[in-house]
Amino acid sequence: MIDRASSATRRAHPSAARRRSSSRRGGWRTLLTPTPARIALGVFTLLIVVFTALLSLPAATADGERTALVDALFTAVSAICVTGLVTVETGTHWSGFGLTVIMVAMKLGGLGLMTVASLLSLSVMHRLGLAQRVITAQETRAERLAEVGGVLRIILITSTAFEAATFVALTPYMVITDHGIAESLFLGLFYAISAFNNAGFVPEAIGTEQYLGDPFFSIPIGLAVLVGSLGFPVILVMVRKLRTPRKWSLHAKLTLSTTALLLMAGFAGYLLMEWSNPSTLGDQPLGTKLLAAGFASVMPRSGGFSTLDPGQMTAESRLLTDVLMFIGGGSGSTAGGIRVTTFALLMLSIWAEIRGNPDVEAFGRRIPHETIRQAIGVLVMSATMVFAATFLLLRMTPFTLDQTLFEALSAFGTVGLTTGITALLPTEAKWVLIACMYVGRLGPMTLGAALAVRSRVRMVQLPQERPIVG
Repeated sequence: MIDRASSATRRAHPSAARRRSSSRRGGWRTLLTPTPARIALGVFTLLIVVFTALLSLPAATADGERTALVDALFTAVSAICVTGLVTVETGTHWSGFGLTVIMVAMKLGGLGLMTVASLLSLSVMHRLGLAQRVITAQETRAERLAEVGGVLRIILITSTAFEAATFVALTPYMVITDHGIAESLFLGLFYAISAFNNAGFVPEAIGTEQYLGDPFFSIPIGLAVLVGSLGFPVILVMVRKLRTPRKWSLHAKLTLSTTALLLMAGFAGYLLMEWSNPSTLGDQPLGTKLLAAGFASVMPRSGGFSTLDPGQMTAESRLLTDVLMFIGGGSGSTAGGIRVTTFALLMLSIWAEIRGNPDVEAFGRRIPHETIRQAIGVLVMSATMVFAATFLLLRMTPFTLDQTLFEALSAFGTVGLTTGITALLPTEAKWVLIACMYVGRLGPMTLGAALAVRSRVRMVQLPQERPIVG
């Protein structure tokens, strides 16, 4: 009886069955439909595969042996995602060819993959198609499609100029410190690209702790990391309207003001909490303490260089670093985290709620509610990712909550700072950090948009009722 009834129902409503079948097929078609986010995701993944293959070659290692696949993949993802976490020692494991591959990956990852593709199209065909303009405008945050070409040229010029300036500042110092001319040129170029793109890779086996309190290293590297973390949208506004700050966009004003506040808070926090720590700044002179605290406050933006060993810092300093790494740098920059504008919008929203204002306002502008909702979405998705990664690392490793949380935040924020446990992680834990770096570089909202099957427009709204909050 049930079968006959079901058959009768299908005969009576054949269109409903067809709609359900069509809906299932449409879902898969929608998932495979190319969109700017999905194309960027595909190109990003393809580049990771290519650089993993290059780093797996025997020629990429100093001893001529093949690198384990998981370590080659980890390094490729870390370089493309401009993170700087490593499972093998960069300065001793890789050959000159391997270091060059890492350097190219950092440059591509820092500029943005669609930016690079569009620059190549402009140089070869002298034009950009509409689809490529849309994708590139989304990545570079260009306001109008017509200005994408000009934005790309400015991005290339400014990024190359800052890297060249850092290279010029560092190379003579490397020569003076007995590195040799050829080695100094390579180190200067590697550090310049790594710093401006916030990658944090260190080509020297000794690391950067040797430069504690050294202004000739700390100042050029710190400035390059800071400028790179502001983001191309802010740099473009400053280049075009340098003499008229009142005409800067709201995004630029929020990014610069929030970054300045975070830098001051980080500087004061590190100076206070490491002042008497014998393992870091306790025995150092005043000038070294001030310079090291300033350098440390810049690096959680996503820089990843460290003249102070995070593993030797106080627990309070590591907690401060956790917060700064989670916030990250500017939108559209080489930095990771939830971004400083997201943090600023959330704080402004809380302040508006405390004051009883119906609107969120800043610098004489009213911020749409949709933007606040997006900021909340980024916060929740990012916190969920970090929580899940920390939980898995705790299950997979013998390390403490302090260490695993620091590592997860460093990977998600594409920072590269570590307490020293990265190389000691088991294979399954390395995969967790690979996922963190991947999502952290793309951004949770971009990844969600790329994987979304469909969007819906509600024609009928349900009755409104307000639950109790707090």
